[in-house]
Amino acid sequence: MIRRLAAEGVPKARIAERLGISRTTVLKAVRSDSPPEYVRTPTESSFVAFEPRVRALLAETPDMPATVLAERVGWTGSITWFRAGVKRLRPEFRPIDPADRLTWDPGDAAQCDLWFPPKKIPLEDGTAKLLPVLVITPAHSRFVLGRMIPTRTTEDLLQATWELIQQLGRVPRRLIWDNETGIGRAHRPAAGVAAFMGTLATKLVLLPPRDPESKGVVERRNGWFETSFMPGRSFTSPADFNTQFTDWLSTANTRVVRTIRAAPTSRLDADRAAMLPLPPIPIHLGWRNSIRLGRDYYVRLDTNDYSVDPTVIGRMVDVTADLERVKVRADGRIVADHTRVWARGTTVTDPVHVETAARLRKQFQTPRAAAVGDDLTRDLADYDRAFGLVPDQGNS
Repeated sequence: MIRRLAAEGVPKARIAERLGISRTTVLKAVRSDSPPEYVRTPTESSFVAFEPRVRALLAETPDMPATVLAERVGWTGSITWFRAGVKRLRPEFRPIDPADRLTWDPGDAAQCDLWFPPKKIPLEDGTAKLLPVLVITPAHSRFVLGRMIPTRTTEDLLQATWELIQQLGRVPRRLIWDNETGIGRAHRPAAGVAAFMGTLATKLVLLPPRDPESKGVVERRNGWFETSFMPGRSFTSPADFNTQFTDWLSTANTRVVRTIRAAPTSRLDADRAAMLPLPPIPIHLGWRNSIRLGRDYYVRLDTNDYSVDPTVIGRMVDVTADLERVKVRADGRIVADHTRVWARGTTVTDPVHVETAARLRKQFQTPRAAAVGDDLTRDLADYDRAFGLVPDQGNS
């Protein structure tokens, strides 16, 4: 504006009067090659006096929180200013950890991880909770498989892994896991995991701490779920979540992935062709236990109690469960079959079992009629004669 008015021949005094600024400002604007701007005169920050001690502490502990640093050095000013100073200094003391770009051969590996959707899922008892979703992503094709599971226990993790591998139709040569307790930690597989991997003829890889690149494929997908799948959705149950998630994945897997410049479905055949075949023998997974059925005719599985046919009270029964059903067998015969409950501390009762228990209880409480010819009553005189208290008339 100032330069335009000056170019039109308007006197500088008139420009200053018209714009409400000083003549000095007008002169500077006309002579300057750039727009006028306010420049703060640099002054020494109060943080400078504390900087040597902050540096010394960061040299020993690069990740020490700013609040702890402020307390250690005696800072009493604004914590915001102090945080800004620490943020400027911290990169000088943190070790550098470059991230490599990894390439994945077809069939070589699948990355496994748990994703926790940030929305509670309604359960059978009216409660709601955050539940884990097992996600398996073959690294070459980036094809995503996943499903929600009841717990992070080894039994549920292996069962879900087997179900997803069956959907894939082939076995990746390596299954890469982070430090998940139900699978293993520090190169030590959890109980039952090594046998499962052996049956699949695959190799389990337990990643060391602070190695995000090795399973960055699946972790990036987890963030993608929260931004692309979750918004605007509601769920009535875990089964409803799995239905919606599976439907969405059928479309999501057809979209081009920027890092591989292809859709996962277009690379899946090559990925599967290099994988191992499914094992030729059946795999028995899930919860398995043998107990003697008590008088209350219930068995407990994962904090929940399930009724059993009371006719097998006192006998050994075999309890098995997968992600959907809980079954109890006695001598190979099914004596209980329930839908598995994902809530905690609930009791699941089959009305038929209650009716059977009532009938058995009534039979137990009803005295048995004495058999004919089995009259055990005796005349008291017979006992007197037996002990010689009265003479036996037959010998008198």
